[in-house]
Amino acid sequence: MSSSAPPVTENRPAWSLFAGPGERGRQLWRAAGEVVLAGALVLLIHKGESTVDARLAGGAAALGLIGIALVLVRRRFPVASVLGLAALMGAVPAVAMLTAVAAYTATRQLETRRRRVGLLLVAAATAMVTCAACAPQLGLGSRSFGLALGAVLAATTVVVPGLVGVAAGQQDRLLRALRERAAAAEEARRLADSESRMRERSRIAAEMHDLVGHRLSLISLRAGGLEMALLKEAPELGDEAALVRRATRDAMQELREALGVLGPLGRDTGTDALTDATGTRADIEALVEESRGGGIPVAFSWEGPDLDARPARVRRAVHRVVRESLTNVHRYAAGAHVTVAVRHADERVEVRVRNGVPPVPPTATTGLGSGRGLTGLQERVALLGGGLEAGRTPGGGFAVAAGIPADPGPGAETADAAPYDSRPAAVDGPGSRLSTLQRRLAGAVTGLLGLAGVGVMMLFGVVLVDQAHYGPEYRTPEKPRVGMARERVERAVAPDDHGARAAAAGREPPRPASATDCLYPYPGGIPKGGRLEIVRYCFRHDILIAIDRFTVPMVTEKATEPPRGRRTHD
Repeated sequence: MSSSAPPVTENRPAWSLFAGPGERGRQLWRAAGEVVLAGALVLLIHKGESTVDARLAGGAAALGLIGIALVLVRRRFPVASVLGLAALMGAVPAVAMLTAVAAYTATRQLETRRRRVGLLLVAAATAMVTCAACAPQLGLGSRSFGLALGAVLAATTVVVPGLVGVAAGQQDRLLRALRERAAAAEEARRLADSESRMRERSRIAAEMHDLVGHRLSLISLRAGGLEMALLKEAPELGDEAALVRRATRDAMQELREALGVLGPLGRDTGTDALTDATGTRADIEALVEESRGGGIPVAFSWEGPDLDARPARVRRAVHRVVRESLTNVHRYAAGAHVTVAVRHADERVEVRVRNGVPPVPPTATTGLGSGRGLTGLQERVALLGGGLEAGRTPGGGFAVAAGIPADPGPGAETADAAPYDSRPAAVDGPGSRLSTLQRRLAGAVTGLLGLAGVGVMMLFGVVLVDQAHYGPEYRTPEKPRVGMARERVERAVAPDDHGARAAAAGREPPRPASATDCLYPYPGGIPKGGRLEIVRYCFRHDILIAIDRFTVPMVTEKATEPPRGRRTHD
């Protein structure tokens, strides 16, 4: 009887937005931790940029959430994540640190130099353009100031982390290549050693076959002749001569099997040499039919796909287990009912051969059995990383069960090199490398220190640009004059200052009647005689109509630094 099972489906790793190429699992716990850290970074930077984010009229929170989502998918979509965060950084500086993280991950993951360079250039340009475009709307200043600020952010959060990621990626690829070379060299050495041993074993097997086999053939021939001669002269001795001939024939068969084990694993010697079809379903069915023809009732079942796509060493092991088990049934349990079951799953092949109690007790054996059949099977299966169990059943029968890996490792055939040197190359030995947990902790600490360094660089850059923007040197060679547009006046003088406006309140001359708005630049001069000079520029519909200079008494502490935030008046 036979049975079939549905096709075996491959176990492919689950696809996830949060996992990079080659990573298994959905990585949900890592994504949850990154959400917490990314939110903390955004809130931390938001505290220092609250005056900027407030001008987004509630959109800062939504844009921050978009930035967190982009940094979560940076491993699956590295290019889109970096470009999206670079564009958001121009409007929401709070996502600057997230941009640094995405740039580092993307450049470390990308292997093509052209793609890495192109990504960094496009991301830097995107950050500068968006920052320049959003600066006037956010009250940061002119577009030129926004361009300068975008250049600082792009250099500190895109270019520098990107270059560090490039170096880290090259180091990862170099270490991977070194490990592969070490493993290949070790495998080549083991294969060379195994090949030399196989040749020596083949030479010994050939000599045994030529010498011992020839002698046994002569003994069998002479025993046959003696049997024929004794049939007429001494019939009572004919049975003894027949016993000698049968014992010699069994010894020849066992010698051939021993030579097949002693010879190379890639091929078998003797009359039962194995072929490409060995171990397939058709081959096992042929063995079963052969036993049925010998008078043994055998029930056969096969579950799963055929073994024709599996390695030859696996199919040979399956053939050996079934053949040896059926041979033992013929020898010691003739006539007993036998069941042969083969089950082929995704990663394992299971073979079970079980026989019941024979109807007639076996006759006395000749004592020529070596007892090495099952031991040889156990060794052969163990070389492939499997296991074999054999023993009597509670009902008085006998059972053999073998479990064999469907796809043994590359060193499975040479695993018998243990007496010589079976130790693998110590590329990642436990004593030469930190444990996995320690490496992850070290990587996390290094990442946090790197983020801190990027934050310090970004802070220094922003402060320098801010000082250049708000300092008394922030002027153009062009002097304000009546009739000039407001935009040109703002480029020529310092920005409007709330302190100067408060100091002028109640002490300034009357405004022109047609003035719609006035500008009070930051007073950069030195007070004289306890009084500070303030310059007032009044506009009518964004056209300068009056320039007034007046002094006010110093009644508070001397202002030594310009305000940090950019503020506009009503």
